Amino acid sequence: MNDSKIWLSSPHMGGNEQKYVQDAFETNWVAPLGPNVTGFEQDLEMFLNDDVHVAALSSGTAALHLGLILLGVQAGDEVICQSFTFSASANPIVYLGATPVFIDSESETWNMCPIALEEAVIDRISNGKKPKAIIPVHLYGMPYKVDEIRTIADRYQIPILEDSAEALGSSYKGKKCGTFGDIAALSFNGNKIITTSGGGALVTHSTEVKDKSVFLATQARDAAPHYQHSEIGYNYRLSNICAGIGRGQMEILEKHVNLRREMHEFYDTFFKNVKGITVFKEPNPEYYSNHWLSCIVIDSKALGKNSTALRLALENENIECRPLWKPMHLQPIFEKYPYYGGGVAEQLFENGLCLPSGSNLTSNDKKRISAALQSFFDINL
Repeated sequence: MNDSKIWLSSPHMGGNEQKYVQDAFETNWVAPLGPNVTGFEQDLEMFLNDDVHVAALSSGTAALHLGLILLGVQAGDEVICQSFTFSASANPIVYLGATPVFIDSESETWNMCPIALEEAVIDRISNGKKPKAIIPVHLYGMPYKVDEIRTIADRYQIPILEDSAEALGSSYKGKKCGTFGDIAALSFNGNKIITTSGGGALVTHSTEVKDKSVFLATQARDAAPHYQHSEIGYNYRLSNICAGIGRGQMEILEKHVNLRREMHEFYDTFFKNVKGITVFKEPNPEYYSNHWLSCIVIDSKALGKNSTALRLALENENIECRPLWKPMHLQPIFEKYPYYGGGVAEQLFENGLCLPSGSNLTSNDKKRISAALQSFFDINL
């Protein structure tokens, strides 16, 4: 096999990242604070454009963890969480000794089902355990049903911790994802739309909440000339060097979103006349997805072939793809926790696949992907 690996979603540098990183070295700002951290936060605030305040952190998981703390979640509480997601959405609930309550997806956006959500809220309240927060996810960059989820959250006065780790650059009704929750989390992991190597951010509409998150993220040091601590703190602040990478990446964010959307169009066009394949896309024009990952669902009965066979066939051509997220309520570590809904998430996991989606895929990469897909599905385009 001589062809180089086609990755699912690899880092894509724009060129100016080194300028900001070099500046950090030249000025000796290598600690988890400095001009790049401040500049990166300002860049994100300007991009999200909804009077938000951003705290740059070491990961999206850190943002979710601090978000739960800031919403008052403690040991013994319950937190509602989307089941069809990456484990980082749920892990911080357990960090705090709280109980995750998992919710199935709906079939349009693959995100938290509002009907199952309200059933869960009513049932938990009837059992004397009103949930302390709701964590919906914009999965694969697709906005969740924002209006419906917010209506339910407001009806029962439960705050929303918006997991926008996969959705920087996505929007709903013209408003950017990351601005819908009482608190939101972003991720800049190596495979995301933009990366800081590792990193994340907490987004809030309150300066007080931002300041408190920064306080907690820097080991909760009290205002004293010596090291004094009245609260438990965390080492969660983003370094000035990593933030420099982020500043360079922000310069090409919209370009990267457009390139990801072009990859989605590539698959949408390819599969348009292939029966038994459904390409995951926006349900209507109110939704705008960054298409962080382009995904398909395979009707194995119609095709006589399943997602596992396709994954292995592409792997044989040195093309990386990945099953859709395995729902949290099916995971060994989480299967004991409450779950509400049907089998939408489970069916998606069994029949779906994420295809190479990077903003740095070349025309030759597309040709290789197209040839491999044509061979597998025995079609001639």
